[in-house]
Amino acid sequence: MKKRLSIITALFIAVSTLSGCAMTGSSSPEATEEESYDPESAQSNDAASEASSTELIILRDLFEPLFEEASASASSSTIEKAETEEEKEDAKEEIQKLTFVFFGDSQIANGRADGTDIATLITRRVPNSESINLGIGGTTAALEQSTSDYLDYENWNSTCFLGMVYALEGKVDREKLLSSHPTVLENMNKVDPEEVDYYVIEYGANDFFNKTPLDHTQTELNQVYHFYGAMCLGIDELKKISPNAKFIVMTPFYSVYKDADGNIIGDSYIVSNGIGTLAQYAKKAVNVAEDEGAIDFDGMFMAHSDMYLDTIEKYTIDGIHLSLTGRQIFARLLAHLPNWAEGYEPYAYLETDNIKIDEFDPEQVYRYRDDMLQYYYPEYYEKMMNGEYLLAPPPQDTDSENESDNDSNNEASSEAASES
Repeated sequence: MKKRLSIITALFIAVSTLSGCAMTGSSSPEATEEESYDPESAQSNDAASEASSTELIILRDLFEPLFEEASASASSSTIEKAETEEEKEDAKEEIQKLTFVFFGDSQIANGRADGTDIATLITRRVPNSESINLGIGGTTAALEQSTSDYLDYENWNSTCFLGMVYALEGKVDREKLLSSHPTVLENMNKVDPEEVDYYVIEYGANDFFNKTPLDHTQTELNQVYHFYGAMCLGIDELKKISPNAKFIVMTPFYSVYKDADGNIIGDSYIVSNGIGTLAQYAKKAVNVAEDEGAIDFDGMFMAHSDMYLDTIEKYTIDGIHLSLTGRQIFARLLAHLPNWAEGYEPYAYLETDNIKIDEFDPEQVYRYRDDMLQYYYPEYYEKMMNGEYLLAPPPQDTDSENESDNDSNNEASSEAASES
């Protein structure tokens, strides 16, 4: 905590030399993807208290730099093992798979070219599953305000979340809409809405850059033009065509913003677009999940990772876009949600997996210590011993060597459980 506080103090001193609360013209920062924060969340107390006592930095002309999807694969992290031929044959024999459909911006699209996108990484951690990635870099949840007729579906040309949903349900022409995104079009043609088990939705960064109003309190425009309204409307449309699907709403990811020389100007908690910070867009994403009966997933407030000022360069390529390691970490954390919901692992795994990037092993399959599970979660322990969890089979032995391995792999989880 002291280390983070000292970093923030130094950051604010640096900011004060950059003309205080406003920057224009050539001083505009190089901004990239998303952040968000829920001050009411118990998971984010430290960052919230530090940010709330600080004057916001309002920056004009915020934008997301152009970013090639293929370059997102560059990372020093180990790429997870490809499927063996035997695994591929086994997969073919499966009659039905758990189907995930991902909507989002470049955080979802990045890595798709070589199978290291979050959507694909999820399938390596959720048994018998497949993912269809409909992410497009640079896109928003809300319709751009430059579009005046939001009811003109015949001439609709926006690939925002609403546009993608309308294309999936047939309200707009997907061939025309996605003519510049052939891979996404091909993926969309694979989707059978009636067979979708999970929709995973991640937006917010580009809404922040585009100064999209957060909700109806900031604009008199139709709900399609504000972040909260567009997200809710899109989910409502998906519910019509996929009545049995579950929904996961991801917040935008924590980020830092830099000037042209690469100096940090501020982060998601203190840099404002004049409407709000990225953390506020993240908070609004949580509100969407609450109001739509969806599951929220945190990428902003350090609920289960140590992504912050002192680790941001390892989690991201440029302060905003997740690196391969960053995607692997958040895919592992995200996978706990369906694995719990489908009964593959106990809720304790979702609750206790806390990752430090310097200790992260992309090949590790997380398992909470059996003795800690028995002590803190006796109900889940009993189910495990009965063989009810596919990903948490009963222990084969309890020798000291096994317990030692559990110790080293789950130290952070034990501490979290003790605090609870």
